Amino acid sequence: MLAEHVVQRREGNLLANGAIAVTTGRRTGRSPKDRFIVLDDITRSTVDWGTINQPFEPDAMDVLWSRVQNFVDRSGSCYRGLMHVGAHPGHYLPVQVTTQFAWHQMFASSLFLVPETFNPERRDIWQILNAPRFVCDPSRDGTNSDGTVIVDFSGKRVLVAGMHYAGEMKKAMFAVLNFLLPDKDILPMHCSANVDANGKVALFFGLSGTGKTTLSSDPECLLIGDDEHGWGTGTVFNFEGGCYAKCINLNHETEPVIYDAIRFGALLENVVIDELTRVPDYSDASLTENTRACYPRDNIKLCVPDNRAGEPETIIFLTCDVSGVLPPVSLLSLEGAAYHFLSGYTAQVGSTVVGATEPFTSTFSAGFGAAFLPRPPRVYAELLMRRINAFGAKVYLVNTGWTGGAFGTGRRMSIPDTRRIINAVRSGELLHAPTKHLPELNLTIPTHIDGIDPQILDPRAGWNNPNEYDTARSALISKFKDNFTKFDIGSNILEAGPT
Repeated sequence: MLAEHVVQRREGNLLANGAIAVTTGRRTGRSPKDRFIVLDDITRSTVDWGTINQPFEPDAMDVLWSRVQNFVDRSGSCYRGLMHVGAHPGHYLPVQVTTQFAWHQMFASSLFLVPETFNPERRDIWQILNAPRFVCDPSRDGTNSDGTVIVDFSGKRVLVAGMHYAGEMKKAMFAVLNFLLPDKDILPMHCSANVDANGKVALFFGLSGTGKTTLSSDPECLLIGDDEHGWGTGTVFNFEGGCYAKCINLNHETEPVIYDAIRFGALLENVVIDELTRVPDYSDASLTENTRACYPRDNIKLCVPDNRAGEPETIIFLTCDVSGVLPPVSLLSLEGAAYHFLSGYTAQVGSTVVGATEPFTSTFSAGFGAAFLPRPPRVYAELLMRRINAFGAKVYLVNTGWTGGAFGTGRRMSIPDTRRIINAVRSGELLHAPTKHLPELNLTIPTHIDGIDPQILDPRAGWNNPNEYDTARSALISKFKDNFTKFDIGSNILEAGPT
């Protein structure tokens, strides 16, 4: 029904594969400078305030919410859905989603969970109010631009105004769970998760564009979810009911699970479409590099029915290293895991964030998702260490970025090579492989994996000029050290980083 409304209202076009294509205007990614959290008694001393978590006054939120609500009521029509965020029966949040666009409601019903029964008597029902046609006035509304995203914990509500990019809705609600779950001794994580043929769970941490969705959507595994999960005693559970995959240069050979999921029920954001054949051109980045496919888990044959599973035996930190310095895989100690979790070194894929001009720039994002983790990073790091200690999970750092040189001179790790490495990790092959220690990076790496060129495994050996590698390595180590000065952390963790 929503798909029919999208087409009838000319919000999007029906495609040859059964999906629907929409565009999001000038905002083709998240707008972090327009995101706020209401400053109140709940958040005052618990949120990590700064450029990521910006405060918004409660009175100003009340006024703006009423103004937007009146605007939506006067607009003549809107869509409302009752959904859950979180697939655990004891830790989910009920939410009412109100949207002006049919396709935004379709997005929400795919990315959140639509329950068979919704309990209207619960006192913790959240509200999302999404009004893309509303234009904010910074001088009147206290926003930074004509659009905003505001999370209000006391009011249990999320306001999305002036934003066509649908990803703001889901990221806002995930930030809510990321704030609330640590009080329940649940580690919220910006990661994907799947289960292999032996029933073993793996987690893939990483920023957008590092391979989180691609590597978890493995034709040999069952998918739990591709973006946000909670890890508690005895369980890993998905926050959402669908996937939101980058689809630039998507093809069936390297990413068959994602490719086949784009059919009826799926939405394509900002993908260029042939007007005559209605066939998507995944290689065309003229609208944005951040082309997206949103689809419900029902569109995937290989997924875990309960949307949750047991605790993970394997944890993989995905880093897209634009410098070409880091090895494709390293084995991490508990302290090393804490160091690299707090560092969250990777590449910021520019197209996922409004205002970015470079396609790939190095960045540090604590927890591999600082933009969605409202509490101080140490809260999440300490929970991670407790979970690893209690269950005995093995942790690995996997570079999906450049090898043989930096961005512009080297080449990016191929998906088949990375999949082979992941398979070696999950099978236990790496635990028995010969290793060597890279003292400057303070990383232990395997020297042999069947099917992988040894020159790839040792990054220095893959560069044509080893001296240039040494210079790049020194520069990267300095970045790690400079970034880590903001953490007040024990010497055992500090010493696990590059030297």
